[in-house]
Amino acid sequence: MDKPDCHIFVCASFRADGDTKGVCNKKGSVALLPYIENEILDRGMDAQITSTGCLKACDHGPVMVVHPQGQWYGKVESEAVVDEILDAIEDGEVAESHLIQ
Repeated sequence: MDKPDCHIFVCASFRADGDTKGVCNKKGSVALLPYIENEILDRGMDAQITSTGCLKACDHGPVMVVHPQGQWYGKVESEAVVDEILDAIEDGEVAESHLIQ
């Protein structure tokens, strides 16, 4: 199996008991998953997307993490923000304005 160039994790706020009480879920992170997946495919990116349990960065939610680059992005609340982040990934750059510092 070939490994993707990057793996994008999107916090879905799931707790161990299956509850989805967290900030990221309430702010629409799960609803962005199909958009992100379609953008990855449309752009021909060598990337994979995974929804996660709570990433414990609720003050910054919704949160998206890009590996192996190790970039943590916060306030990923719209398709426009997703586009900025994906554009940066494609260009080998960082979407500085959305980074969690």
